[in-house]
Amino acid sequence: MEILIQVFQLLLSLSILVVVHEFGHFAAAKIFKTRVEKFYLFFNPWFSIFKFNFKGTEYGLGWLPLGGYVKISGMIDESMDKEAMKEPPKPWEFRSKPAWQRLIIMLGGVIMNVVLAFLIYIAMLTYWGDEYLSTKEANKYGIRPDSLAMEMGFQNGDRILYLDGESVEDFNKITITMVLNVVKNITVIRDGEEVTFVIPEGSHNKLLSYKSKLFELRIPFIAEKFTEISPAKSAGMIKGDQIVGLNGQSIIYYTDFREEIQNYKNQDIIVTVLRENDSVDIAMVLGDNGLMGVYPLSNMNELFDVSKKNYTIAEAIPAGFSRTIGGIDNYLKQLKLLFSPEVKAYEGIGGFITIGSIFPTEWHWESFWRLTAFLSIMLAILNILPIPALDGGHVLFLVYEIVARRKPSDKFLEYAQVFGMIILLGLLVLANGNDIARLFN
Repeated sequence: MEILIQVFQLLLSLSILVVVHEFGHFAAAKIFKTRVEKFYLFFNPWFSIFKFNFKGTEYGLGWLPLGGYVKISGMIDESMDKEAMKEPPKPWEFRSKPAWQRLIIMLGGVIMNVVLAFLIYIAMLTYWGDEYLSTKEANKYGIRPDSLAMEMGFQNGDRILYLDGESVEDFNKITITMVLNVVKNITVIRDGEEVTFVIPEGSHNKLLSYKSKLFELRIPFIAEKFTEISPAKSAGMIKGDQIVGLNGQSIIYYTDFREEIQNYKNQDIIVTVLRENDSVDIAMVLGDNGLMGVYPLSNMNELFDVSKKNYTIAEAIPAGFSRTIGGIDNYLKQLKLLFSPEVKAYEGIGGFITIGSIFPTEWHWESFWRLTAFLSIMLAILNILPIPALDGGHVLFLVYEIVARRKPSDKFLEYAQVFGMIILLGLLVLANGNDIARLFN
């Protein structure tokens, strides 16, 4: 069921993005009185799920959910309609329009994807506001690194100050900042002193494809609820008790306690708790799983001062613009990593399985729209790359035409389109091949 929810979110998000993108081309073409022969969501080789004609344009739903397209008269595109190109140009055809109009038509899809991300961010900020845990507040108890983080140089209890000398306001953006900026040096507070260490070579490549959290926040172990069969509850522990010790050893953080108690499976233990103003020792016997059956306090707002900002529409507009520009900048940095010999980001390229896996396994509208905005920016940037068969390839040739004052030949454009389609097919095979390979690793 969880996979179906992810698949449905992926298809819904892609459908929105494709329709908006193709509408950008469609609307620009209509503005310049250029005939649009087809407008399709998903591709329709051999047959369509349904189709209808309206004012000279065939609208339809294809069966192959790899995107969508508009077919504009007099344009060399993925349809490779060479016969139509042999006929004399008609006034309503793409090839008959001035270069600047054709340029706007080709940029229409990319522009609409950027606009969509902008509008989504405005709506999200207006409706949900902005909530995040500041790095300063997260440092209240320090972090507990996992194995990769420890390999990179982090230690239990570190309080993160700077990445390459720069502070990061949002604690949850530390990991992605480390990747995108290929951070070399980390400065932390360790045992009361400021310490700077260098991240070992090869760490960024590991981090790029890492599925687990790099580190957890250390939090006090305050009992919130108990499992149905709980040795702790049976022994007298109650909700609100703060666990501070195990067999006389002071342990005040949940992650530290969780690890230490695994050394006492099937043994008698004494757990020390703070109850109101009193210290209470509770004796109990653990089972073979080494667990007390206690859930810690999970409400972050009770443990940390979580930053929250509400926005009016007027405030959300500049904030949404800033997020859109930031999203574009971050994705450009991700593309740059593909050519970094140290990071080797090409090994982490993923296809539809990877994209689908970023959606939550439970339906959550805020997450859905945040990811849709991100994918809209991603689609815009990928489409504007100067690769034949993408919008960016057409834009490149149009810019050449405007500067050189002459068109590339139709034969050249046909060959370029075929070459671009081969590149895209190769990237599609690489991305989805990586997905399949990861399933068996």
